[in-house]
Amino acid sequence: MAFEQGGQATGIAQDGHNLRRRNVPDHSTSNGSVTQTSPDEDKKKSQKPNTSILQILDEWEFLFAPLLFTLVSFFTRMYKIGLSNIVTWDEAHFGKFGSHYLKREFYFDVHPPLGKMLVGLSGHLAGYNGSFEFKSGETYPEELNYTFMRLFNSAFGALCVPLAYFTARELNFRRSTVWLVTLMVLCENSYATISRFILLDSMLLFFTFTTVLCWSRFHSLQKQSFSPEWFLWLFLSGISIGCVTSVKWVGLFCTALVGLYTAEDLWNKFGDLKMPKTTLASHLVARVVGLIVVPLLVYMFSFWVHFAVLENSGPGDAQMSSLFQANLRGTEVGKDSPLEVAYGSRATIKNMGYGGGLLHSHVQTYPEGSQQQQVTCYHHKDSNNDWFFYPNRNEPLYDPEAPLVFPGDKSVIRLIHSQTGRNLHSHAVSAPITKGDYEVSSYGNTTVGDEKDHWTVEVVSDAASRDRSKLRTLTTAFRLKHTSLGCYLRAGTVNLPQWGFKQIEVTCVKSNNPRDVYTHWNVEAHWNERLPAGDPGSYKSPFIRDFIHLNVAMMTSNNALVPDPDKQDDLASQFWQWPILHVGLRMCGWDDKIVKYFLLGNPAVYWGSTFCLFVFAGMLVWYLIRWQRGYEELKPAEIDQIHYGGLYPVAGWFLHYLPFVAMARVTYVHHYYPALYFAILTEGFVIDWVTRPLARKDRRIEWAVYGVLYGVIVGLFVLFRAIVFGMEGRNQQWSHLKWFDRWRITD
Repeated sequence: MAFEQGGQATGIAQDGHNLRRRNVPDHSTSNGSVTQTSPDEDKKKSQKPNTSILQILDEWEFLFAPLLFTLVSFFTRMYKIGLSNIVTWDEAHFGKFGSHYLKREFYFDVHPPLGKMLVGLSGHLAGYNGSFEFKSGETYPEELNYTFMRLFNSAFGALCVPLAYFTARELNFRRSTVWLVTLMVLCENSYATISRFILLDSMLLFFTFTTVLCWSRFHSLQKQSFSPEWFLWLFLSGISIGCVTSVKWVGLFCTALVGLYTAEDLWNKFGDLKMPKTTLASHLVARVVGLIVVPLLVYMFSFWVHFAVLENSGPGDAQMSSLFQANLRGTEVGKDSPLEVAYGSRATIKNMGYGGGLLHSHVQTYPEGSQQQQVTCYHHKDSNNDWFFYPNRNEPLYDPEAPLVFPGDKSVIRLIHSQTGRNLHSHAVSAPITKGDYEVSSYGNTTVGDEKDHWTVEVVSDAASRDRSKLRTLTTAFRLKHTSLGCYLRAGTVNLPQWGFKQIEVTCVKSNNPRDVYTHWNVEAHWNERLPAGDPGSYKSPFIRDFIHLNVAMMTSNNALVPDPDKQDDLASQFWQWPILHVGLRMCGWDDKIVKYFLLGNPAVYWGSTFCLFVFAGMLVWYLIRWQRGYEELKPAEIDQIHYGGLYPVAGWFLHYLPFVAMARVTYVHHYYPALYFAILTEGFVIDWVTRPLARKDRRIEWAVYGVLYGVIVGLFVLFRAIVFGMEGRNQQWSHLKWFDRWRITD
């Protein structure tokens, strides 16, 4: 805080005496008289004043307080962390993904790779070789140092506490409020619990906290635009945004908050007519580079490392393009496959759309429409993905002894399913989901059928040759036009219901759009004993294409994570239950021999933060009404504090909470944790604001109020400590913690 100092102009003397004075120490008083000091007084002045320990602690509070909070945070996150030696909750997923990095096997998941690469790094540092399967509830083998891997993850959760401390300082909260916000993060039981396992949530929270800190620090430097420190925090904000998005896509909500702030900031600068246009342009360019380009580069770099490390064939190959798979070590895609496709060849046909699967059929039929055999796209290796290339019914029957015939551009062919012998077929029946398209089915056999089994090949491109007279394995992109209906075979991003095993719907689209990659196909694997083997690794897929392809596949799979009406998920919860702490979550089995963990928040933190969201809304309405009526009780600095210290945390809460209200996917209590942090900051603002009169009147009353709040938060954390550190033995001994029936701490 800057203070203005008044001064007197030099060069003007009040009398001639002062004009003639030499440059000697001035001992004059304010009225112009000169005072003499004794040697004893000089000696006293030369001595340093006595400084108490409390004064030292007060002066260096910004160092001692976060250090103490951090030490306690590491204790709460790491104490007895290795007590449970079984695979707990989603460790079954993320531990397994970490194993894939150590074995360098390509896998597929709906989340970006940064957090899982860090899990793999923790395994590498722990000396783990990636051989454990991480089956849920299975006991960890002695050679796997799971404790170290958990400690590595818990460090991210522990460091959230000092980040909360410094963020509260940057939001101009008073010291008592800074401690309150820090304590709420420190003593939030759900934060402490979820940080103790091999999961992504501690990393997601860590980078969410760093993003908010960088944003708040960058805002506080607005009057020092283009200074080195201003640029530093701008680019740190960009890096942090890139990291939080690279852990989970929930980080996009944090990105949206910074984007909202940036848009408002630039709009205000645009309205400043005194600002030179070059300066305005510099602000715009700096933010585009720092908050768009840098995050995008960080996000893309995480995928570049992901592709570079996972060089071996693995369980997620089928999500990628055929050309990408062909360049993985140990892959079967294209291995010994003849280069050119001929009639009689057996092949798998891959959709080239982003996240596309393999053309697939199975004996199950459509429950409505034609009720013929289903045709879908499937992402896993399966014999039901194999199809034979056959000539159309107007040509001679296929003769395995006759000279080879190679279909190419404009050829009219049939595709026969290898397992059931039925023809790929379409007719003027609406598709089961996309009603505007025609249904695609498997029908008839090699001898029974009609012209609706015919498909015209249209070659789009070929990475290996300009010759379109033949179809080549991996490199030729082609479309299949239904000869009778004129529609095109398409596999989009729509998933069938449970009767279709959630596989991708395949339709015949009526519109002719050559640029629609979801109508593009290629031969992935190819078998024909009469043709020589080719070299599948001769051509590589570009990084940008693989990057986009994988992200669309992630989006498609993420959209498919909807609740199954045929199954009951006891762990799932609804969005409305989270802010009021209506439910918790059992992270493991509840047998007496198992160390049990229950994911439940601190009641004081949850209920207090939710209540303060409503209080802030009431405050905002109150001040808006009074402002409209002409009252000017708020100073500009106070309006600014409400704006950035209160309104933006509330906006952060809405951005992280409302999407889960709208989305149809299955949800769990931990989806609320990033939003909870913004609710905590909102509570900090509200309490800081309403207790300001106490601070002005009597600091002792203020600290007494805050002391009660500190005691309640810490006391409830201690009361519920067993759900954090692990409950051993019979669960009934913790029945006193089951305040509500929905808190399933005991049976």
